[in-house]
Amino acid sequence: MGIQQMHHVSVVVDDLDAAKGFFTELGMELEDEMPVHGPWVDRINGLDGVRVDIAMMRTPDGHSRLELTRFRSPALTAAEPGNAPPNTLGLRSVMFAVDDLRDVLARLRAHGGELIGEVVPYEDIYLLCYVRGPGGIIVALAEPLKDAVRP
Repeated sequence: MGIQQMHHVSVVVDDLDAAKGFFTELGMELEDEMPVHGPWVDRINGLDGVRVDIAMMRTPDGHSRLELTRFRSPALTAAEPGNAPPNTLGLRSVMFAVDDLRDVLARLRAHGGELIGEVVPYEDIYLLCYVRGPGGIIVALAEPLKDAVRP
């Protein structure tokens, strides 16, 4: 058998409080928060002396989670370039469906969210945009259009 479900996506951040505030404003709920360390953490990460603080955020429907991780040790390693564009190789964004994209975008700006490009319609189905959040993560927002006919 293969995958049963996707459990969560993990994002390393430098300011855990700012990241929690950003994703709470987006509508996620703090599920749990704790420090993590010990030999098993070192072994799974392939690093020595790992000490992290994690916050597990949950979507309102309870089906998706985002783990926010702040490393206390070892020191963070900066990704190059610091504000990588959406076409950079690797995991670049996490997308959320929202009720009112422009309202969410305005609220995220108060938490350091920056619109990357423009808010654009995708056919007659969604309004879409990319927002850069804490630690440079790109958050994609999708607002289903009310009159859209979906397959």
